[in-house]
Amino acid sequence: MARFWFGMGCLMVGLAVAAGAFGAHGLKQRLSADLLAVFETGVRYQILHGLGLVALALAMDRWGGAVFQWAGWLWLAGILLFSGSLYALSLTGVRSLGAVTPLGACAFCWVGDCWSGRPGGSWLDCVPGCRVRSCRYRGMLVLRGCIHGKKQRRHR
Repeated sequence: MARFWFGMGCLMVGLAVAAGAFGAHGLKQRLSADLLAVFETGVRYQILHGLGLVALALAMDRWGGAVFQWAGWLWLAGILLFSGSLYALSLTGVRSLGAVTPLGACAFCWVGDCWSGRPGGSWLDCVPGCRVRSCRYRGMLVLRGCIHGKKQRRHR
């Protein structure tokens, strides 16, 4: 599955570069400055999170685990919802499409919760075989039972 996320990350970055070139050359004369800035924001977030998918694939290949799968799907959903809604908003001018953008931002934030082990209601408990509990151990949060599938250990 790491190959899938690596390819998906590369695809997202490539499409973002193409969209950026389209925006810089094809839309500069057609869109107002504020709508062009919205389009550029969509491109910027798509590139950054596409690179995040590449990093996720490399981490997944090294450590494996269900948490990376969930993070990948959340990142992909975030890219599609966040950047996609910004592209649609800037190209159509329909401001109500901006209501979808925060859903993509939430998906990006959930990736951070997934990796940090600090989800706000432990929403990852629904993932089979993944019990996220954080504990303080020498000042760092530890994901237990998720990344490596190892049994929980108590830190004293």
